[in-house]
Amino acid sequence: MSLLELRDVKVVYQRRDGTLVPAVAGASLDVDAGEIVGLVGETGCGKSSLAKAAVGLVPVAAGTVTFDGRPVHVLGRRARRASERRLQLVFQNPYESINPRRTVGAQVADAFAISHTLPRESWRARVDELLRRVGLPLNLARRFPHQLSGGQRQRIAIARALAADPAMIVLDEPLSALDSSVQAQVANLLVDLARDLHVGMLLISHDLAIVRHVAHRTAVMYLGVIVETAPTAGLWRKPMHPYTQALIDAVPHADGAGHLPVALSGEIPDPARPPSGCRFHPRCPHVMERCLSDVPELVKHGGDRQVACWLHEEPVAARPADDLRRVSR
Repeated sequence: MSLLELRDVKVVYQRRDGTLVPAVAGASLDVDAGEIVGLVGETGCGKSSLAKAAVGLVPVAAGTVTFDGRPVHVLGRRARRASERRLQLVFQNPYESINPRRTVGAQVADAFAISHTLPRESWRARVDELLRRVGLPLNLARRFPHQLSGGQRQRIAIARALAADPAMIVLDEPLSALDSSVQAQVANLLVDLARDLHVGMLLISHDLAIVRHVAHRTAVMYLGVIVETAPTAGLWRKPMHPYTQALIDAVPHADGAGHLPVALSGEIPDPARPPSGCRFHPRCPHVMERCLSDVPELVKHGGDRQVACWLHEEPVAARPADDLRRVSR
Protein backbone atom coordinates (compact mmCIF):
# COMPACT_ATOMS: atom_id res chain seq x y z
CA MET A 1 0.00 0.00 0.00
CA SER A 2 1.32 3.41 -0.98
CA LEU A 3 1.28 6.38 1.38
CA LEU A 4 -0.99 8.42 -0.92
CA GLU A 5 -3.39 6.54 -3.18
CA LEU A 6 -5.85 7.97 -5.69
CA ARG A 7 -8.18 5.47 -7.35
CA ASP A 8 -10.44 6.37 -10.31
CA VAL A 9 -10.80 9.91 -8.97
CA LYS A 10 -13.33 12.18 -10.65
CA VAL A 11 -13.68 15.90 -9.95
CA VAL A 12 -16.64 17.75 -11.44
CA TYR A 13 -17.30 21.49 -11.48
CA GLN A 14 -20.45 23.34 -12.45
CA ARG A 15 -20.27 26.35 -14.74
CA ARG A 16 -22.50 29.36 -14.29
CA ASP A 17 -24.75 28.14 -17.10
CA GLY A 18 -25.25 24.86 -15.25
CA THR A 19 -22.94 22.80 -17.46
CA LEU A 20 -21.08 20.08 -15.57
CA VAL A 21 -17.36 19.96 -16.35
CA PRO A 22 -15.39 16.81 -15.44
CA ALA A 23 -11.99 18.37 -14.71
CA VAL A 24 -10.69 14.94 -13.64
CA ALA A 25 -12.38 12.06 -15.40
CA GLY A 26 -11.06 9.00 -13.55
CA ALA A 27 -7.40 9.23 -12.54
CA SER A 28 -5.38 6.76 -10.49
CA LEU A 29 -1.98 7.54 -8.98
CA ASP A 30 0.24 6.38 -6.09
CA VAL A 31 3.01 8.16 -4.19
CA ASP A 32 5.26 6.42 -1.67
CA ALA A 33 7.16 7.84 1.29
CA GLY A 34 10.40 9.49 0.22
CA GLU A 35 9.35 9.42 -3.43
CA ILE A 36 8.83 12.39 -5.74
CA VAL A 37 6.19 11.79 -8.41
CA GLY A 38 5.82 14.42 -11.12
CA LEU A 39 2.42 15.05 -12.69
CA VAL A 40 2.73 16.84 -16.04
CA GLY A 41 0.44 18.00 -18.82
CA GLU A 42 -0.77 21.12 -20.60
CA THR A 43 -2.65 23.88 -18.83
CA GLY A 44 -6.26 22.88 -18.31
CA CYS A 45 -5.69 19.12 -18.26
CA GLY A 46 -6.84 18.73 -14.63
CA LYS A 47 -3.53 18.58 -12.76
CA SER A 48 -4.39 21.22 -10.15
CA SER A 49 -7.87 19.77 -9.61
CA LEU A 50 -6.33 16.37 -8.91
CA ALA A 51 -3.86 17.99 -6.48
CA LYS A 52 -6.68 19.71 -4.60
CA ALA A 53 -8.67 16.48 -4.46
CA ALA A 54 -5.60 14.71 -3.05
CA VAL A 55 -5.55 17.00 0.01
CA GLY A 56 -9.31 17.40 0.44
CA LEU A 57 -9.69 20.94 -0.90
CA VAL A 58 -12.28 19.91 -3.49
CA PRO A 59 -14.84 17.08 -3.23
CA VAL A 60 -14.39 13.88 -5.19
CA ALA A 61 -17.42 13.06 -7.35
CA ALA A 62 -16.33 9.43 -7.65
CA GLY A 63 -13.36 7.27 -6.72
CA THR A 64 -11.29 7.32 -3.53
CA VAL A 65 -8.37 9.22 -2.03
CA THR A 66 -6.52 7.60 0.88
CA PHE A 67 -3.56 8.82 2.90
CA ASP A 68 -1.70 6.41 5.14
CA GLY A 69 -4.54 3.91 4.66
CA ARG A 70 -7.35 6.31 5.65
CA PRO A 71 -9.79 8.26 3.47
CA VAL A 72 -8.99 11.94 2.95
CA HIS A 73 -12.03 14.03 3.83
CA VAL A 74 -13.07 17.29 2.25
CA LEU A 75 -12.10 20.14 4.57
CA GLY A 76 -15.19 22.36 4.47
CA ARG A 77 -15.82 23.74 7.95
CA ARG A 78 -14.47 20.67 9.68
CA ALA A 79 -11.12 20.86 11.44
CA ARG A 80 -8.55 18.61 9.82
CA ARG A 81 -7.80 15.45 11.74
CA ALA A 82 -4.34 15.17 13.29
CA SER A 83 -3.42 12.34 10.91
CA GLU A 84 -4.44 14.43 7.89
CA ARG A 85 -2.22 17.34 8.96
CA ARG A 86 0.70 15.21 7.83
CA LEU A 87 -0.63 15.69 4.29
CA GLN A 88 0.27 19.22 3.25
CA LEU A 89 -0.20 21.39 0.15
CA VAL A 90 2.15 24.08 -1.21
CA PHE A 91 0.35 26.46 -3.55
CA GLN A 92 1.57 27.85 -6.85
CA ASN A 93 1.86 31.54 -6.08
CA PRO A 94 3.96 32.50 -3.04
CA TYR A 95 2.76 36.10 -3.42
CA GLU A 96 -0.78 35.03 -2.58
CA SER A 97 -0.39 32.00 -0.31
CA ILE A 98 1.27 33.89 2.56
CA ASN A 99 -0.52 36.43 4.76
CA PRO A 100 1.05 39.85 4.01
CA ARG A 101 0.14 41.25 7.45
CA ARG A 102 2.04 38.80 9.63
CA THR A 103 5.72 38.03 9.99
CA VAL A 104 6.89 34.90 8.24
CA GLY A 105 8.09 33.42 11.53
CA ALA A 106 4.62 33.71 13.02
CA GLN A 107 3.13 32.00 9.98
CA VAL A 108 5.56 29.11 10.13
CA ALA A 109 4.70 28.71 13.83
CA ASP A 110 0.96 28.40 13.08
CA ALA A 111 1.35 24.64 12.74
CA PHE A 112 2.55 24.39 16.33
CA ALA A 113 -0.42 26.37 17.61
CA ILE A 114 -2.85 24.09 15.78
CA SER A 115 -1.25 20.77 16.69
CA HIS A 116 -0.48 21.57 20.34
CA THR A 117 2.47 19.14 20.10
CA LEU A 118 5.25 21.64 20.83
CA PRO A 119 5.59 23.81 23.95
CA ARG A 120 5.36 27.51 23.15
CA GLU A 121 8.82 28.18 24.53
CA SER A 122 10.23 25.85 21.86
CA TRP A 123 8.51 27.52 18.90
CA ARG A 124 11.31 29.99 18.13
CA ALA A 125 13.98 27.30 18.05
CA ARG A 126 11.85 25.12 15.78
CA VAL A 127 11.16 28.02 13.40
CA ASP A 128 14.91 28.70 13.22
CA GLU A 129 15.52 25.02 12.49
CA LEU A 130 12.99 25.05 9.64
CA LEU A 131 14.46 28.22 8.14
CA ARG A 132 17.88 26.56 8.12
CA ARG A 133 16.36 23.47 6.54
CA VAL A 134 15.01 25.46 3.58
CA GLY A 135 18.20 27.52 3.23
CA LEU A 136 17.07 30.88 4.63
CA PRO A 137 18.80 33.20 7.13
CA LEU A 138 17.25 33.24 10.58
CA ASN A 139 16.63 37.01 10.61
CA LEU A 140 13.90 36.54 7.99
CA ALA A 141 11.61 35.27 10.74
CA ARG A 142 10.98 38.86 11.83
CA ARG A 143 10.25 40.16 8.33
CA PHE A 144 7.00 40.50 6.42
CA PRO A 145 6.34 38.77 3.09
CA HIS A 146 6.68 41.96 1.05
CA GLN A 147 10.29 42.23 2.22
CA LEU A 148 11.17 38.87 0.65
CA SER A 149 11.90 37.78 -2.90
CA GLY A 150 9.69 35.29 -4.73
CA GLY A 151 12.13 32.46 -4.11
CA GLN A 152 12.34 33.29 -0.42
CA ARG A 153 8.56 33.36 -0.14
CA GLN A 154 8.25 29.94 -1.74
CA ARG A 155 10.86 28.58 0.67
CA ILE A 156 8.79 30.03 3.51
CA ALA A 157 5.72 28.26 2.11
CA ILE A 158 7.68 25.00 2.11
CA ALA A 159 8.95 25.66 5.66
CA ARG A 160 5.35 26.26 6.76
CA ALA A 161 4.36 22.89 5.29
CA LEU A 162 7.32 21.19 6.99
CA ALA A 163 6.26 22.68 10.35
CA ALA A 164 3.37 20.19 10.39
CA ASP A 165 5.89 17.32 10.29
CA PRO A 166 4.36 16.01 7.04
CA ALA A 167 4.75 12.56 5.56
CA MET A 168 3.47 13.82 2.20
CA ILE A 169 3.51 17.20 0.45
CA VAL A 170 1.50 18.02 -2.66
CA LEU A 171 3.08 20.89 -4.57
CA ASP A 172 0.88 22.64 -7.13
CA GLU A 173 3.14 24.35 -9.69
CA PRO A 174 5.48 25.60 -6.92
CA LEU A 175 8.16 26.82 -9.33
CA SER A 176 6.18 28.47 -12.12
CA ALA A 177 6.18 31.96 -10.55
CA LEU A 178 9.95 31.96 -9.99
CA ASP A 179 12.92 32.98 -12.12
CA SER A 180 14.85 30.17 -13.82
CA SER A 181 17.85 30.33 -11.48
CA VAL A 182 15.58 30.32 -8.43
CA GLN A 183 13.58 27.42 -9.88
CA ALA A 184 16.72 25.29 -9.92
CA GLN A 185 17.53 26.17 -6.31
CA VAL A 186 14.06 25.30 -5.03
CA ALA A 187 14.00 22.13 -7.16
CA ASN A 188 17.25 21.00 -5.54
CA LEU A 189 15.73 21.80 -2.14
CA LEU A 190 12.80 19.46 -2.86
CA VAL A 191 15.18 16.65 -3.78
CA ASP A 192 17.11 17.16 -0.54
CA LEU A 193 13.95 17.21 1.59
CA ALA A 194 12.57 14.02 0.06
CA ARG A 195 15.87 12.25 0.63
CA ASP A 196 16.76 13.61 4.08
CA LEU A 197 13.28 13.65 5.67
CA HIS A 198 11.79 10.73 3.71
CA VAL A 199 8.85 12.93 2.72
CA GLY A 200 6.75 11.84 -0.23
CA MET A 201 5.93 14.52 -2.81
CA LEU A 202 3.43 14.89 -5.62
CA LEU A 203 4.88 17.64 -7.83
CA ILE A 204 2.42 19.25 -10.25
CA SER A 205 4.15 21.01 -13.12
CA HIS A 206 3.90 21.91 -16.79
CA ASP A 207 7.70 22.17 -16.95
CA LEU A 208 9.00 18.77 -18.02
CA ALA A 209 12.64 19.84 -17.67
CA ILE A 210 12.14 20.52 -13.95
CA VAL A 211 10.26 17.25 -13.45
CA ARG A 212 13.00 15.36 -15.27
CA HIS A 213 15.53 16.76 -12.80
CA VAL A 214 13.45 16.20 -9.66
CA ALA A 215 11.00 13.29 -9.96
CA HIS A 216 11.62 9.58 -9.48
CA ARG A 217 8.48 8.75 -11.44
CA THR A 218 6.38 10.81 -13.83
CA ALA A 219 2.68 10.63 -14.66
CA VAL A 220 1.35 12.29 -17.81
CA MET A 221 -2.17 13.72 -17.76
CA TYR A 222 -4.35 14.69 -20.70
CA LEU A 223 -7.90 16.05 -20.55
CA GLY A 224 -8.62 14.67 -17.09
CA VAL A 225 -7.06 11.21 -17.41
CA ILE A 226 -3.62 9.69 -16.82
CA VAL A 227 -2.25 8.41 -20.13
CA GLU A 228 1.19 7.17 -19.03
CA THR A 229 3.26 6.60 -15.89
CA ALA A 230 6.86 5.42 -15.74
CA PRO A 231 10.18 5.98 -13.99
CA THR A 232 11.27 9.41 -15.16
CA ALA A 233 14.49 8.31 -16.85
CA GLY A 234 12.68 5.60 -18.81
CA LEU A 235 9.87 7.95 -19.77
CA TRP A 236 12.33 10.39 -21.34
CA ARG A 237 14.39 7.65 -22.97
CA LYS A 238 11.43 5.84 -24.53
CA PRO A 239 7.99 7.47 -24.20
CA MET A 240 5.18 5.11 -25.21
CA HIS A 241 2.18 7.42 -25.48
CA PRO A 242 2.10 9.85 -28.44
CA TYR A 243 1.11 12.68 -26.09
CA THR A 244 4.16 12.03 -23.90
CA GLN A 245 6.35 12.10 -26.99
CA ALA A 246 4.76 15.38 -28.07
CA LEU A 247 5.42 16.97 -24.67
CA ILE A 248 9.06 15.88 -24.75
CA ASP A 249 9.47 17.12 -28.33
CA ALA A 250 8.21 20.54 -27.21
CA VAL A 251 11.00 20.94 -24.62
CA PRO A 252 13.99 23.03 -25.83
CA HIS A 253 17.21 21.00 -26.02
CA ALA A 254 20.48 22.77 -25.22
CA ASP A 255 22.57 20.04 -26.85
CA GLY A 256 24.30 22.10 -29.53
CA ALA A 257 22.85 19.92 -32.27
CA GLY A 258 20.35 22.49 -33.47
CA HIS A 259 17.30 20.56 -32.29
CA LEU A 260 14.34 22.92 -32.14
CA PRO A 261 11.24 22.32 -30.01
CA VAL A 262 8.20 21.05 -31.90
CA ALA A 263 4.86 22.43 -30.75
CA LEU A 264 1.94 20.03 -30.49
CA SER A 265 -0.76 20.98 -32.98
CA GLY A 266 -4.35 21.66 -31.97
CA GLU A 267 -5.88 22.65 -28.65
CA ILE A 268 -7.15 20.69 -25.66
CA PRO A 269 -10.86 20.03 -26.27
CA ASP A 270 -13.54 21.34 -23.93
CA PRO A 271 -13.60 18.90 -20.98
CA ALA A 272 -17.40 19.29 -20.87
CA ARG A 273 -17.52 17.74 -24.37
CA PRO A 274 -14.56 15.35 -24.62
CA PRO A 275 -13.93 13.36 -27.80
CA SER A 276 -15.21 9.81 -28.01
CA GLY A 277 -12.79 6.93 -27.64
CA CYS A 278 -9.24 8.01 -26.87
CA ARG A 279 -9.37 11.63 -25.77
CA PHE A 280 -6.12 12.41 -27.57
CA HIS A 281 -7.15 11.05 -30.98
CA PRO A 282 -8.06 14.43 -32.63
CA ARG A 283 -4.43 15.54 -32.14
CA CYS A 284 -2.64 12.21 -32.45
CA PRO A 285 -0.33 11.56 -35.44
CA HIS A 286 -0.86 7.78 -35.05
CA VAL A 287 -4.65 7.71 -34.78
CA MET A 288 -6.31 4.42 -35.73
CA GLU A 289 -9.95 3.61 -36.38
CA ARG A 290 -10.26 1.95 -33.00
CA CYS A 291 -9.14 5.16 -31.29
CA LEU A 292 -12.31 6.93 -32.44
CA SER A 293 -14.67 4.75 -30.43
CA ASP A 294 -12.84 2.62 -27.85
CA VAL A 295 -11.43 4.08 -24.65
CA PRO A 296 -7.95 2.67 -23.88
CA GLU A 297 -7.37 1.58 -20.29
CA LEU A 298 -4.22 2.41 -18.34
CA VAL A 299 -2.50 -1.00 -18.34
CA LYS A 300 0.93 -2.28 -17.33
CA HIS A 301 3.72 -2.65 -19.85
CA GLY A 302 6.58 -4.25 -18.00
CA GLY A 303 6.81 -4.06 -14.25
CA ASP A 304 7.10 -0.31 -13.78
CA ARG A 305 5.25 1.39 -16.63
CA GLN A 306 1.59 1.98 -17.47
CA VAL A 307 0.19 3.39 -20.69
CA ALA A 308 -3.29 3.96 -22.11
CA CYS A 309 -2.84 3.69 -25.88
CA TRP A 310 -4.10 1.29 -28.56
CA LEU A 311 -0.74 1.51 -30.35
CA HIS A 312 0.58 -1.01 -27.87
CA GLU A 313 -2.38 -3.36 -28.17
CA GLU A 314 -2.53 -3.98 -31.94
CA PRO A 315 -0.69 -3.03 -35.15
CA VAL A 316 -1.24 0.44 -36.58
CA ALA A 317 -4.13 0.46 -39.04
CA ALA A 318 -3.40 1.22 -42.66
CA ARG A 319 -5.94 4.04 -43.01
CA PRO A 320 -4.31 7.48 -43.29
CA ALA A 321 -4.42 9.56 -40.12
CA ASP A 322 -5.94 12.55 -41.98
CA ASP A 323 -8.89 10.43 -43.11
CA LEU A 324 -9.47 9.25 -39.57
CA ARG A 325 -9.42 12.82 -38.22
CA ARG A 326 -12.08 13.76 -40.74
CA VAL A 327 -14.21 10.88 -39.50
CA SER A 328 -13.65 11.90 -35.88
CA ARG A 329 -15.04 15.35 -36.52
